Amino acid sequence: MLLVLDVGNTNTVLGVFARTESRASTGAELTLHYERLVASWRVTTSQTQTIDEYGVLFRNLFSMAHLEVSEVHGIVISSVVPPLDTVLRSVCERYFSLKPLFIEPGVKTGMPVHYDNPSEVGADRIVNAVAAVEKYGAPCIVVDFGTATTFDCVSAKSEYMGGVICPGIGISADALFQKTARLPRVDIRKPARVIGTNTVGSLQSGLYYGYLGLVDGILENLLHEMGPRTKVIATGGLAPLIGPGSKHIAQVDELLTLEGLRIIWERNLSARPAGRSTAPSKPAPVH
Repeated sequence: MLLVLDVGNTNTVLGVFARTESRASTGAELTLHYERLVASWRVTTSQTQTIDEYGVLFRNLFSMAHLEVSEVHGIVISSVVPPLDTVLRSVCERYFSLKPLFIEPGVKTGMPVHYDNPSEVGADRIVNAVAAVEKYGAPCIVVDFGTATTFDCVSAKSEYMGGVICPGIGISADALFQKTARLPRVDIRKPARVIGTNTVGSLQSGLYYGYLGLVDGILENLLHEMGPRTKVIATGGLAPLIGPGSKHIAQVDELLTLEGLRIIWERNLSARPAGRSTAPSKPAPVH
């Protein structure tokens, strides 16, 4: 099995892929792929938890899903929280006896990055772009609804062009509640109607429709630059809330980042051994 981790500022999403066997068209060559997602979890990202606390958490998740830690052959991690990288690396080595592959400069992604400074691009943004091209084709835009909402653009030649970053809907809501004395904290949800008849309904309407307008406004401008044939895919924890209401989002794929991690892991394997293995010690250059 392959364990993948997407470490965000607010949540960490984990997934486990099982290996499947396939043969080439001649029927002679047997290859192994991690294509079947057998379990996934979303947990709070904590920078205060110790190595052992994370180890217990991961083992408990495996136990509840009736999965064996000893069956994990590889681990790949995308992280935008650098202080946790050392902790997670130690967790993998201590509790899984594996060296994880971190998505970082030097790792082969198969996607050219046309950013002024490619090292500035968050690992999750590249992972999302790789998965979107693999699953839905190019050109495309990936909207990731996380702590920040990111819009990542991929050209018709499958090149990462750049994108847009704006505050996530949760940050916007928190700022509103913190800066006002009498407005209550409310659940972020789509209200039954736009016109609110009480404070809670008015807040929910403003948060939902206001953010939906922001998303569609940015997408309209991006599509004007990239062309009408550009596919728009939404991912992240709040994608199912905002995505269906958008005029431009065609597909909601909550687990897109996990798929991207799986794809990049396989692109960095020089061989696919049948037993337990570690991540490649010398990743190929970025292409």
